[in-house]
This record gives sequence, C-alpha cells and structure tokens, in this order.
Amino acid sequence: MKKIFYILFIFLLNNIYAQQLGLIPAPVHLTQQAGVFILDNQTSFDISDDLLKDERQYLIDYLYQYYAKSYTKDTKEARRSVSFGLNKSMPAEAYTLRITPELVQIEGGGKAGVFYGIQTLIQLLPTTISPEPTLPCIEIEDSPRFRWRGMHLDVCRHFFPPEFIKKYIDIIASYKMNTFHWHLTDDQGWRIEIKKYPLLTAVGAWRNGTMIGRYSDHRYDTLRYGGFYTQAQIREIVAYAQKRHITIVPEIEMPGHAVAAIAAYPFLSCTGEQVEVGKKWGVEENVLCPTEDTFGFLEGVLTEVMDLFPGKYIHIGGDEVPKIAWKKSNFCQELIKKEKLKDEHGLQSYFIRRIERFIHSKGRQIIGWDEILEGGLAPNAAVMSWRGTEGGIAAAKQGHFAVMSPGSHCYFDHYQGNPANEPLAFGGYTTVEKTYSYEPIPKGLNPDEASYIMGAQGNIWTEYILTPEHVEYMALPRMAALAEVVWSPAANRNFSSFKNRLAAHFRLLDMHKINYSRSIFEVKTSLKPGREQKGIEVGLQTIASGGEILYGFNNNAPNISYKEPFLLEKSGLITAVYTEKGEPKGKPVITEFLFSKSTGRRIVLEEDASESYPGDGAFTLVNGIYGSPEYFGFQWLGWSGKDMQAVIHLDKEEIVHSVQVGYLDRKESWIHPPSAIRIFVSLDNQTFKEIAVLNTNDIADQPRKIVLNFEPIQTNYIKVIAEHAGKIPNGFPGAGEKAWLFIDEIGVE
Repeated sequence: MKKIFYILFIFLLNNIYAQQLGLIPAPVHLTQQAGVFILDNQTSFDISDDLLKDERQYLIDYLYQYYAKSYTKDTKEARRSVSFGLNKSMPAEAYTLRITPELVQIEGGGKAGVFYGIQTLIQLLPTTISPEPTLPCIEIEDSPRFRWRGMHLDVCRHFFPPEFIKKYIDIIASYKMNTFHWHLTDDQGWRIEIKKYPLLTAVGAWRNGTMIGRYSDHRYDTLRYGGFYTQAQIREIVAYAQKRHITIVPEIEMPGHAVAAIAAYPFLSCTGEQVEVGKKWGVEENVLCPTEDTFGFLEGVLTEVMDLFPGKYIHIGGDEVPKIAWKKSNFCQELIKKEKLKDEHGLQSYFIRRIERFIHSKGRQIIGWDEILEGGLAPNAAVMSWRGTEGGIAAAKQGHFAVMSPGSHCYFDHYQGNPANEPLAFGGYTTVEKTYSYEPIPKGLNPDEASYIMGAQGNIWTEYILTPEHVEYMALPRMAALAEVVWSPAANRNFSSFKNRLAAHFRLLDMHKINYSRSIFEVKTSLKPGREQKGIEVGLQTIASGGEILYGFNNNAPNISYKEPFLLEKSGLITAVYTEKGEPKGKPVITEFLFSKSTGRRIVLEEDASESYPGDGAFTLVNGIYGSPEYFGFQWLGWSGKDMQAVIHLDKEEIVHSVQVGYLDRKESWIHPPSAIRIFVSLDNQTFKEIAVLNTNDIADQPRKIVLNFEPIQTNYIKVIAEHAGKIPNGFPGAGEKAWLFIDEIGVE
C-alpha cells in the first residue's frame, strides 16, 4: 500500500512540475530542484563524441537566432558547461537531462535521444529576450511510448513552398515526433519530379481551376494552379528532416486518386481517354488500370521515389478506389478470371500485392490506408487505420503493423471550435480535448496483438487550407495534444495538467511566430434536462482556467458573471465569452435555443449513435439547439448504415400536429439525407400508430429540416424513425460504402 501511495505521489509531483514548466509532451520522470543555470558568453558546449556535432550546432544556432547570443563550442574561460553525450545502455530515442547551476548534461541512447533532450531544454528557456537566459535546475528521464509519432500534410489540393515544409518539419520535431507523411500525388495535382516521366509535372502538377467554398456548392474559379518539388528540393528537405531525426514517408497514391497522373499519361486508365487534372474535391471514378504498362510506369516512378526517400516505408495510398471503371473494362474482367480473383476487391488486392512485391524486392515496405485490407492484405504491408479503428485491429490480429489515425480524433482538417468563429473547414468537430483523449491501443487486442500498433498520426488534408498560416492554425495545438498521446506514458496523461501547460506553451509559439488556434478559450455549453423536466439546465465552461466567463441573454452584451448552471425555459440567445482581467481571450459564442413541446423531455434511442459521433447522447436531439451544417461532430448524432429510432416521452397527454427533424446532407463526407422519416404516436408506449411518413428522395430541393404535418392528435409518446440511405451510390465520395445518417433536433408542436 505504501508503494502505491508513493507512485501516486511521484505521479502528481511530476504533473505539478511539468505544469509549472510548460513541457509538452510531459516527461516520464521529472524532478525539479533549487537554483538556475545561467547561459552567459562563458558557457561552453562540449561533446563526448563527434557524432553529436550536428546536435550541438543545432542548439547553438537556436540560441543565436532567438536570444542573439553567440556561444562558442568550448572555451578555457568557461565557468559553466552544456555537455552532450551518448549512453548506449538506453534506447536510441531515450534521453536524460540534468541541470545544475554549473552544468547542463544531455545524454541520449542515440543521436535522436540527445536531440529530444535539446527540445526539452528549449521549452525550459524563457520566452522573453534576456541578456543571460536561465534554465531551472532539474532532472528528467524520458523516452517515448510509441515508435511511430507522425504528422501528415497534403500538398496536392493546395501546394506549399519548400521553406514552409521545413518550418512544418521544425514544428513536428519540437514535439519529439519522428515521422512526416508527405502526401505528394492525388487527383488534383502531382507534386514530385520524376525524371523518367516529365509530363507528370509538366501536365499533372497544374490544374485549370479550383473549387471555391464547399464541395456541395459546386463552384470553381478558372485560375491555373499548381506547383511541384524538384528532386534537388526534395533531397534538401530530406536531409533537413534527417538532422531533426524525422523520417519522411512519401505517399504516391494508387490505384485511385490518380487523375493527375492519368491526365499526363492517358494510357494509365482503362479507357485511354484524355482527361484534365482534377478541379473538384472528393473521389474520382477514373483510376489506374492494372495493365503491364501501368505496373511498368509505377515501378519507374517508385524507383526514383525510393532513391529520394531512404526511409523504410513507402505509402501507396490504396484508399477510396471506385470499382466502376474496372467493372466496365473487358481487360479487368478477363484479368479477374485469369488470376482467379473473387471480384473487383480481389483485383485491388492483386494490384497492391504486385506493387508490394516490387517495393519489397528493393528492401522497403509498403504502408497504405486501411482499404488495402480489402480482398486480402499483401504479405509485408502495414496499415494506416483512418476509417475508425477497425482497420488497425484487423491488421494487428493478422500480425501486420498498423498506425492509428482515425478521422474522429486525428483529422486536423476538422473544426476545432464554433464554425461561426472559425475559417471554413472540411467538417467534423475535433477539439484539443478530443484529440488528447485518444488511446492508440484499441480495446480487444491482447498484448501480443497490441505490439503491432506502431503509434498514431495526425492528418491535415488541405481542400480548404490555402496558406501556410492556415496549416499552422489547424495543426496547433492539436498536434501538441497528439504528441503527448504518443510520447508520454498513458498513466502520466492528465488533460487538466496539459491545458494549463498550454498557457505557458503558447508564449513559445508566439516567440516562434506560429499561427496557432485559440479555440481552447471558447466557451462551451453543457445541457441537461431541468428539474422535473422543465426547461433546460445550462452550464458554461472553457478548458482555459484562471479567468471568468461572462454571459448575456438575447441582444444583451455578456455582463453576467457565470457562477453555476441556470435554468432556461423559453427560446432565445445566450452569448458567452471567456475573459482574463476583464479582457476577452476568445471570441464570443452565440447559442440559439428554439423550444418546442419536446425540448428537455426524456428521449430513448433504440440504438445508440456511433462512438465517433455520439453528441451528448440521446438528449442532444431534444436540447433546443439545432446543429450547424458547418460541422458535424458536436450537435449531431451519427449512425453508419443504420436507422435512427427514438421515442420521446411527453410525460403527459398533449395534442400535437407536427414533428420537425433536422438532418445533415454532406455527401462529400459520406453523410446522406435519410431516405424516409416516419412518425408514430402512442398513449401507453406499447402500441404505436403511424401517422405520417415522408420519402425524402421525393423532395427536389433538400432542406436541412423536414417538417411533417398531420391532423392534430392526442398522445403521450412520439416515435420518430429516420431511415438511412443505404449504400452510397456511384458518382459520390465513398461509393459502395455505407452512408452515414446524421440527425439533430426533433421539434414537436
């Protein structure tokens, strides 16, 4: 028992120290001591091995850049020393950092470990310019939990210059992440120079227009847009990343998301027809045809790719491959018969296996999105699980390595705050807190299977991200949250500590001129039924601390200090803002409540919504707030390929004459309107009578809310069934997959 209390005491002490120092990710063990180390001009920088000269120079250059201090590598007059050493008894990425008033000592199991010790030291430096920067005396022992700690960037939808790619790598490195997944080819642009196939960049790197606004708007400009990285630039970036102990994993998409390549070389498709580089987002039906000419082309491309990128893994995409072109192709159908494949999914597996054999013959391995599991996984393939956790679980159970990157927690193109205060985003709602809550080891895996989970990765797709500053805004601080998930021991993770460390950490981001999001200051509402189901009990909170929440009703400015939850019994607006010392830290958030006979009532679901989109449970459907069409992870409940069935308890017999149901139509995100909505009533919650039905396919101009009117009827219970759309039809993103059904407020009058 004493040992347990001691462990808990050390854990709490570590969190307190890390919180005071603003360290992200939180170290495994930390002990703070009295005193400081002063970095003056008589400080020497000593290495025990010439292998560490790059790491030493990295720190010296950093100090000169941000503190205008010129330090020598060593000096006889040195009063203090910063030393760098290797300790082969430790894992390569582990490090120790010891700071006394006379000595800073960084030891790593390898060069990477020393580099990570330097990153921790940088976070300990003051964020204000000082003639003699100081470091707190401290002892840290640290090592990562996972070996794949990654961030992704799509440069196909929008192109970013080499200078920013280097800055992005610097940001990744600052959080001790070690993998940069570079998405280099897609329908909307080919971004890597391939000398054997010059048309890939002469033609494939440029499109003659780009979508404006949302996918559903179907609006385009007519501007020529594009760009690509030369092989010389790529070699320079790879070398830059290597000095920061980051492996770049290039992604060359196949067999889908390949329109830019087909535009350059039409023989790659099943029709051979000339097409143009894609202008719209989403999924294109035109995919690579599995001919010998196509495989020869891909082997030529991959040979040059592997020459540029020395890492173990080559990402071959494999996601979102419509089978329409293959079904229409006589060649593909004959190939299916010849190879004794089951169907087009088997043909995709055949395609991936061919590529895997070639890459494996060169001493490398493939990794692909979880669709590469379809039809059977190639022998040496690793899986990147993005459509939830199922792909990673399936891979691990088959003895294949996996990287977890589910859209629900790791897609940083989603909104992170109220869309009224945010730039246009893909959709979804992934807050810092949600990212931090992610656990990469899925439930249901035994220890042996869990060992195949290499780690996790955050993804940034850039359909709606046009500038480097916007990339930074979407990445941070969610990247910091994920970095702690993949580095720190699960037992050390504590969101309360993390959010407090962020406050200090933001000053470092300001110093580095990084454009991070301040959405953590945003006020959020928590709702539950009022006592005796009268009205709505409204709570206000923010993950920031130390300030005050002010709120106001309707058109009044926020001027009431929030102390405790309060009761709301009628329609209206609530405006809330978080302040510190009287100054707003975030933007005001306006929430509109629309009351009906169902608001605040008890509601029971036949089947709970998906774990990825649970809202606040069933009560989300009767809490008085209609979900925004801009983002679908907050005031929405989502079901994949299933109906929504809910029973509302009015608690007394009432006369009703209409039911309004809110739904989402975001086909680019696989979210389709319900195929039908049915309304039933009952007096005893046993026998229900259907009184209204509407087939939504009959509505030409789909609204976001459907109202079903009927003759007034007295009832105590109302059942609402929203039927899902089935499988996604051809021509839409995710064709052939289960459509998602998203339902929000159900209003009864």
